[in-house]
Amino acid sequence: MSWIRERDELIAQTLAFVQSVTDKRGETGRRDAVPLLPPKSENALAAVAHALASEAPSSAARPSAAPTGNPAASAMSPPIISQTEMANEIRTRVASFRAHQERFNREREEYFASTIARLRAAIKDVPPPRQRK
Repeated sequence: MSWIRERDELIAQTLAFVQSVTDKRGETGRRDAVPLLPPKSENALAAVAHALASEAPSSAARPSAAPTGNPAASAMSPPIISQTEMANEIRTRVASFRAHQERFNREREEYFASTIARLRAAIKDVPPPRQRK
């Protein structure tokens, strides 16, 4: 089955890409190698999960909760949005979308009306067919 082979190749390429992006370097400056063998078709997802888990930083390397005075930590946390602000934004976007759709409908109707008017004018200008004797 070719789709299985294509899937395995895609997974191998994805692993290579993840490794090139993360570019793990130890304290010695050399790159830690993770083998890039294409996974077996039965264990493809397990191999990807294992490779990604091995590239994730350990819990000891993760920083603990930063103090509130740290501007970098506050930039990483998502802003708190009240439900009324969110509801207002949704209403605004829906209104904008409806106005956009109404404009499209109006333009389409105008184009249709002008096309029909040109067609009717062209039909009136055509001379009547000649009668055969």
